[in-house]
Amino acid sequence: MKPIRTLAFVINADKPGAVELAGALVRTARAKGVKLTRTTHFPLRSGYLHGCDACCVIGGDGTLLGVVREAARDQVPIIGVNQGSLGFLTTFSEEEARLGFADLLSGAFRVDNRAMLECSVAGGPPGLALNDVLIKDVLRTSLVHLEVFADGELVTDYLCDGLIFSTATGSTAYNLSAGGPIVHPEANVIAMTPICPHTLTNRSIIFRDTVKLRVHNRTPGNRVLVGLDGAGELRASTDEAIDISIARQRLPLAHQRSYSHFAVIRTKLKWSGGAAERQ
Repeated sequence: MKPIRTLAFVINADKPGAVELAGALVRTARAKGVKLTRTTHFPLRSGYLHGCDACCVIGGDGTLLGVVREAARDQVPIIGVNQGSLGFLTTFSEEEARLGFADLLSGAFRVDNRAMLECSVAGGPPGLALNDVLIKDVLRTSLVHLEVFADGELVTDYLCDGLIFSTATGSTAYNLSAGGPIVHPEANVIAMTPICPHTLTNRSIIFRDTVKLRVHNRTPGNRVLVGLDGAGELRASTDEAIDISIARQRLPLAHQRSYSHFAVIRTKLKWSGGAAERQ
């Protein structure tokens, strides 16, 4: 990749050690003559990343999710340094960042362009999600009745606690917790996973990348929450349509050149077995 000349830092000051780590990385960047901007506020305001060559996020996956829409809009690669817990998205450890930041600034990284979801309610303006779109009761206490169509064809209707529509990247987030499949991030698909369905044979469904999904809220007299990456941004009243599809924008996510998705999965999910033990 090209050397980084203009860099934005997004720092989660609530994460232990994040501010100190940011200080060290800022000093490295200044020593290489990189133009810097930094903030502890996220989600980012519109236009914050305009003109940047990259954005270094220091925090957890939740911090990174507060940056993705601006990064996708301006096609700014995100370098995620994990100061949280699991860190599926923030794939650089603190040690890796400290030891290799000068090389990163010189362009020693690769970029994966991750698929995102586009979602709109009742024909309104669409929102973007990197991980998932969640549909459930506004108060999170009642069952919802949701009817799903794929390219105009009825899939089925669900009486459940909610539905999760996940990208391949988001398959290891809420989707996995709800019993959904792990999907390789290069697979351009949408996974739909019901949460606690009343019909026990309701299971996850994988849709191709070109599918146009429409969900109707058939819950009598109830609005449902439509959350994008964990943020409750939209509402759908009874009979209103929720449209979901793969977005045109993709998120550029930076990794080490040696990055291995399966190595991350083995580590984060604590998979074990003969092959893993021999490594």
